[in-house]
Amino acid sequence: MVKAKKKWWQILLIIIGILIAAVVVFFGILTITEFKPADTEVLEINGEGSKTIARGDTLNIVTWNVGYCGLGEGADFFMDGGTSVRSSDKATVENNISAIAAETAASNPDVVFMQEVDVNSKRSYGTNQFKAISDSLTGYCNTFATNYKVLYIPYPWPPMGKVDCGIATFSKYNVTDSTRIQLPCPFSYPARLGNLKRCLMVDRVPIEDSDKELVLVNLHLEAYDSGEGKIAQTNMLKELLEEEAAKGNYVIAGGDFNQTFSNIDSSAYPLVSKDMWQPGVVDINEFSDNLQFIMDNQVASCRSLDRPLTGNDTSPDKFQYYIIDGFIVSDNMMVQQAGVKDLGFKNSDHNPLYMTVRLR
Repeated sequence: MVKAKKKWWQILLIIIGILIAAVVVFFGILTITEFKPADTEVLEINGEGSKTIARGDTLNIVTWNVGYCGLGEGADFFMDGGTSVRSSDKATVENNISAIAAETAASNPDVVFMQEVDVNSKRSYGTNQFKAISDSLTGYCNTFATNYKVLYIPYPWPPMGKVDCGIATFSKYNVTDSTRIQLPCPFSYPARLGNLKRCLMVDRVPIEDSDKELVLVNLHLEAYDSGEGKIAQTNMLKELLEEEAAKGNYVIAGGDFNQTFSNIDSSAYPLVSKDMWQPGVVDINEFSDNLQFIMDNQVASCRSLDRPLTGNDTSPDKFQYYIIDGFIVSDNMMVQQAGVKDLGFKNSDHNPLYMTVRLR
């Protein structure tokens, strides 16, 4: 009996040892393959733009977080209080890609900022959304900056697996320089292995008959940190924008801030529960006076993923909506109109925000 018990303890210890070794090896592989971008990186510019831009011209621009084409009206997500990791089947993802590409092409903007664009992720069935959307837009050059690249994310269950994702800019104006600028990451090891390495993508377009540039800044700031990350990233964005505006350049920064601007009344979309995710606040008074802050408080730009829209009460006092997508524009441009297009969150958990500006 004693020998039998000893044998079982030996087997158990061997199993535990194997499991520990497997975990060590797994985290070793993730550590070795960790995405570690440089502070600044020159990005590839693809395609040819079809337009030039000069003082007095009008520019139409849109920013849209496309939710890796997997977070449509029937989706929820575990990080927002839902249960799903992969919320859509492949057919739904492909349909969302087509719908988002078609909406973008039909609106015919001069510049498009997109966030959460997958190029090869398990959650979106390996679809290359950047290529699909690029192929649907004629007369645009495009740039792409990776901000989320992990060999395998082992949580929750079933696990997220491989992620390869980033932000994309499409421009009818030829971009002469594109740079990825790394933002501060608020997560320490080992948590940072499975988190985004967020960045700014800065594209530069020459202004005809001028020594000034149109500076396009695509961004997706921190969402799930305790607050310090948003603040540090916003401060870095502030420094860049103020420096470029001081040079007299025409500056447009746009994207998903995961924050609301302090000049925006968001009372139309109150917090429906203290347990809901809450956005931060960008205090516009901390920025220089030569920057304008644009959001739409009439139509929500984002909805919660704690549950699907389909089959639930979607009234603002029952379902959580947010105003977190926006633009920051230098004051040498006149904002003629801006607004969120209400697409009912059919193909993404964000609606697109459109803006028209004129260069003074």
